[in-house]
Amino acid sequence: MSELRTVRLHHMLHVSTITLDRPDKLNALDPDVLAHLGEAIEEVRGRADTRCVVVTGEGRAFVAGADIARMVDMSDADARRFAELGHSTFAALESLSCPVIAAVNGFALGGGCELALACDFIHASEKAKFGLPEVGLGVIPGFGGTQRLLRRVGLGVAREWIFAGRTYDAAEAMRVGLVNRVHAPDALLGEVQQLAQEIAMRAPRAVAEAKQVLHAGADVSLDAGNALERDAFTRLFATDDRREGMRAFTAKRSPLFSGR
Repeated sequence: MSELRTVRLHHMLHVSTITLDRPDKLNALDPDVLAHLGEAIEEVRGRADTRCVVVTGEGRAFVAGADIARMVDMSDADARRFAELGHSTFAALESLSCPVIAAVNGFALGGGCELALACDFIHASEKAKFGLPEVGLGVIPGFGGTQRLLRRVGLGVAREWIFAGRTYDAAEAMRVGLVNRVHAPDALLGEVQQLAQEIAMRAPRAVAEAKQVLHAGADVSLDAGNALERDAFTRLFATDDRREGMRAFTAKRSPLFSGR
């Protein structure tokens, strides 16, 4: 792995911010960047005080895609290893128990769009651009894009985006349901950090259970999903945070959640 760090990690008030930091290459993903991102994810996983994560990019891109210059001469075996590394890294991000918000500040193309899709939801700058242009390079999305996009926006929209390989602005990405909210460029990170802090003020165990139930319930029947919800609701009644939250409500004061 290169000794040049390509990912920054910052912690403040229960929020961890992961910043892709390779602006001269528009934060393009190569094996080194993915490895550094994986290390940051595992550091966050090991921090008991992290209650929300923000992922963003340095400069004018979120992530402009995979580093094509590093891919040109890849063998079939190299390509499989690269895809497996991207899949495992993004799955690790997706599996964090706390919410993960993508703050898409610029280009989110190819692997960048796939990274945003591995987050729980996306806020974007008005200057952001989204797309999965891989078919124009003779390949398809390789880091989970075909599967996460269809689950986020539906099969019809996913087909059009992937088959045409077009680039879409933030307004269109919000219209189809990929993006939750669009902000002025200078306001994006502040707005996302404020939302992350609001999430961090909620009961961490309850937020984590909600994330797990939503994720697991997306691919099962309504009855099975409702069973997951009932079980999680019941488990939370045994927590200190549930007792604190309800006592604070009845006492008309703000709760102080411990995560227990």
